[in-house]
Amino acid sequence: MSPIYDCRDESQLLTGMRQARQAIGRGELVVIPTDTVYGVAADAFDHAAVARLLAAKGRGRQSPPPVLVAGLTTLRALVAEVPEPIERLVEAYWPGGLTIVLPSQPSLSWDLGETRGTVAVRMPAHRIALELLEETGPLAVSSANLTGMAAGITAEDAEGMLKDSVAVYLGDGPSKTGIPSTIIDATSLVVGDEPRVRVLRDGAVSREQLRDVLGDLLEPDPGAEPEAEQSASETDAAADAAAAPEAAAAPEAPEPDRS
Repeated sequence: MSPIYDCRDESQLLTGMRQARQAIGRGELVVIPTDTVYGVAADAFDHAAVARLLAAKGRGRQSPPPVLVAGLTTLRALVAEVPEPIERLVEAYWPGGLTIVLPSQPSLSWDLGETRGTVAVRMPAHRIALELLEETGPLAVSSANLTGMAAGITAEDAEGMLKDSVAVYLGDGPSKTGIPSTIIDATSLVVGDEPRVRVLRDGAVSREQLRDVLGDLLEPDPGAEPEAEQSASETDAAADAAAAPEAAAAPEAPEPDRS
């Protein structure tokens, strides 16, 4: 049985973090707390580890996991470009519950699944997650649950579903909100003729908060322009292209996979 370390206890925190770093280095999976829900993490640049993460959750390559980072510098290294409006969003809502989809840096050697050249990135507002990210580098992180089940809001919830497929569980009590991150697709700000930021999943950051920063660059709210509504197939395609894995928190509607 894989150990659960209660990181609220300083002695368990030190041991758990050491074990987690070593597990990531071996290509194994680790469950970590975040500011949204618990996530299951793997080295984003270890192809086998990412495949192991998807298998543990019962997901396919068509649902690539998002990537958690320790800050804007790492975001710049992972994506082709960070448009100025997105820099303003990052300044306003990172660290926090906002996952941003952008074209990925083409020179990177990784395989997150069928991303269609994009990557979903977030900086979590949680001390344990950030400390681990500082030491390991970018982590592919999906909500800590089996596909079709609600995301874990405690390490024990996650262990009950993922069991020994995960090497180390880091616990920090119940998630503060259990609300998944908001996921936005900003790829058209980099490529495309009509710059527009689309909301792929509503979550911790509201549309009103996004509009405060983006103004008219944000798509109209649902129902505001009925004639512009997308079909279900178009919406699904957008989610896939945005590499928006399952829902990180809602029963599969976020962190859509991004914890």
